[in-house]
Amino acid sequence: METVIFAIIGLLGGVAFFLYGMTIMSSGLEKMTGGSLERALGKMTSNIFKGLALGAGITVAIQSSSALTVMLVGLVNSGVMQFQQTVSVIMGSNIGTTLTAWLLSLVGLEGGNIFIDLLKPSSFAPIAAFIGILMIMASKKQKTKDIGMILVGFSVLMTGMSLMSDAMKPLTELDNFDQFLSVFKNPIVAVLISTAFTGIIQSSAASVGILITLAGSGNVTFGMAIPIILGQNIGTCVTSLISSIGVNKNAKRVSVLHISFNIIGTVVYLIAYYIADLIFRAPILDAPINELGIAIFHSLFNVSVTVILLPFSKLLIKIAEKVVRGEENKVEEVLIDERLLATPSFALSECQNATSKMAEISVETLISSVALTDKYSSDGADDILLKEDVLDRYEDKLGSYIVKLSGKSISDADSQRAAQLLHCIGDFERIGDHAVNLADVAKEIHEKKIDFSPTAKRELSVLKEAIRDILSLTLKAFTEDSVECATQIEPLEEVIDDIIAEVRANHIMRLQKGQCTIEYGFVLADFLNNIERVSDHCSNVAVSIIDVASMNFDSHEYLQAVKSGDNNYFRIKYTEYRNKYSIKEAN
Repeated sequence: METVIFAIIGLLGGVAFFLYGMTIMSSGLEKMTGGSLERALGKMTSNIFKGLALGAGITVAIQSSSALTVMLVGLVNSGVMQFQQTVSVIMGSNIGTTLTAWLLSLVGLEGGNIFIDLLKPSSFAPIAAFIGILMIMASKKQKTKDIGMILVGFSVLMTGMSLMSDAMKPLTELDNFDQFLSVFKNPIVAVLISTAFTGIIQSSAASVGILITLAGSGNVTFGMAIPIILGQNIGTCVTSLISSIGVNKNAKRVSVLHISFNIIGTVVYLIAYYIADLIFRAPILDAPINELGIAIFHSLFNVSVTVILLPFSKLLIKIAEKVVRGEENKVEEVLIDERLLATPSFALSECQNATSKMAEISVETLISSVALTDKYSSDGADDILLKEDVLDRYEDKLGSYIVKLSGKSISDADSQRAAQLLHCIGDFERIGDHAVNLADVAKEIHEKKIDFSPTAKRELSVLKEAIRDILSLTLKAFTEDSVECATQIEPLEEVIDDIIAEVRANHIMRLQKGQCTIEYGFVLADFLNNIERVSDHCSNVAVSIIDVASMNFDSHEYLQAVKSGDNNYFRIKYTEYRNKYSIKEAN
């Protein structure tokens, strides 16, 4: 009894080390990807093979097929992806998860030479931990620290495997241990127990790890291991099932698709299992399976099920639609699903995409409001008010989301990007406010039938062209993350300030000559003030882009040079813009 108690304690400790190591390693890997792989999910095409590759690649990168499925639920729920696009990605994730089994199978390596012995976890795990700790403590670069974190996490994971293996040894020597394992000789029971256990710990990797340690005792046969592996694939669906609570119908269908894919694969293999056992009496089913054998069958199962079911992707979609009935829910465009916070780099990428949409709306709204000053319409003014409400919701939700995201464990680069987004959403929202102000100016011009002099009209026409250009340049700089475009904004902003100063001075001269009125002057002042503020916000966005790229571009030096007039590029662009947007002809 005492042996059993201490063995269970050791086993629980091993599982704890394993799960903690997996968490650390996954976190480090996710930071290393920086959202680059995950970002591609939002740009998925209908190419099923790209989806397979992407699903496998992301699962390898973050070492969790469950986390990927949760991502997919969140993306579909927020309207970023279509439900139909997730099929191949889910299939690919099942292939990507096979790498873990191969890594864990290293515990079973045996050989007489030093090179094989060094591949054993008991040999290289301490070395990996030592190197990882050195990288974390000695390096100042976040990327190096992340690599160190991956090494430490992998070492802790493998230490957990060793603890589980050590805990199993005394259990395998007990007289009733074989009787305990005989329960798994019934394939249906083995599948159900494996499904329940994997679902409880919510980690198929840990479940596979325990099976591999059991296989090391030599008491597990192929007939036992096969249904256990089948059950593990079903049990891992519990995480996505939980994540589907409270989401729209299409997002729920992602979880159903994941479950149906694994259940159908399990049923197909169970049928093959019974045929082999009842008809052919396959002797291999009673033969002991080792650690490598588990990794081989785990890969064989996941790859072959994908190959078998790939042609029936549309059928899987129909099954999910039958289980979750009803029309597709309308999704609020600005929503970023909370579930994506589980993978911070990907959540940040979605924040970037949402902010880009916000930028497009703000620029479109401002350009529309400028157009109203030439040709006013009440419908156009109402549309601007509606879009400004949308921008307010974007700022509120995005700001709150990014604050939550900043509290997660993210890399320095991602932290800087999050800070940039917080600044930019404020600038884009303020541009929307100025669009409303300009719409009010346009309404006043229309209602009071204000008609500026031909000279003033030509001056304002030049200014409007300049503000449209700086808005377009700002949008391109932000959406494409282009430092080259960002550096062109500052000289144009300076030219706009000069034009505004000239228009004001010219107005005063016309006022003194009796060619204009005070009433016109108030309207003109409101217009110019809002245009000036808009160009300032464009400048703020440009500076934030340059700041984020400061590793490759000295933003501080650039801005200092701009202010002092010592930047040659700035002078050239300023002269170019000054000639392009000249109002001298207007006088």
